[in-house]
Amino acid sequence: MILDRRTLLAGAGGAVAGVVLPPWTDPPAPRRPLRAVAFDAFPILDPRPVFGLAETLFPGKGSALSDAWRTRQFEYQWLRALMGRYEDFWRTTEDALVYAAALLKLELPLDRRAQLMQAYLELGAWPDAGPALKTLKERGLRLAFLSNMTDRLLEAGIKNAGLQNVFNEVLSTDRIRSYKPDPRAYQMGVDALKLPREEILFVSFAGWDASGAKSFGYPVFWLNRLGLPPEELGLPPDGSGRDFTDLVRYIGARG
Repeated sequence: MILDRRTLLAGAGGAVAGVVLPPWTDPPAPRRPLRAVAFDAFPILDPRPVFGLAETLFPGKGSALSDAWRTRQFEYQWLRALMGRYEDFWRTTEDALVYAAALLKLELPLDRRAQLMQAYLELGAWPDAGPALKTLKERGLRLAFLSNMTDRLLEAGIKNAGLQNVFNEVLSTDRIRSYKPDPRAYQMGVDALKLPREEILFVSFAGWDASGAKSFGYPVFWLNRLGLPPEELGLPPDGSGRDFTDLVRYIGARG
């Protein structure tokens, strides 16, 4: 007769009578080592000059314009994806700008619209990005962009920031004519890097993107530069921090 641990303990005498044992659970599976890091654009590319220009062009109204613009930018991407009427990041961003200006009753002549859109092609990197990316490369990690921005915008940012030859892959969801958090967008990283999703750390700028990547199955680090509260989506990131120092420390601790 085979005795399990409950039978043995139950027969060991009165000393253990009435003891309630926890249910048996299998030990957790060991975490797979990280072999690559896939970044959204904005942990690396600094969007602040765009919104600073908005304040320059519309003194006292730039912050409100930027907030409305940024919110509608993502809403238009998601709405178009749901409607099956795709337009790329550049078009949805410009449409969102026109709407935001109208919402705030601001005149937006063509030259100012062009200036604000051009600012997206002139983005550089956050000051801490370059050195940290070099550190991650030296540790043998493969690096990728995985962004809703178009290839043109990503390549411009890489050039402006002096990050040529840093990334193994530069992936725009424009290629699948959809946007994150569509699972097909996150699948692009798996397909391009040819690694299991569990071995690719996804680094997000936005909380919703962290949740989307977590739902897909990536380990996720939320580089929360804006200090925002987590989204109430039931999918918290595995780690979070305010800058690249926190990210590099997290990767080193995770192993």
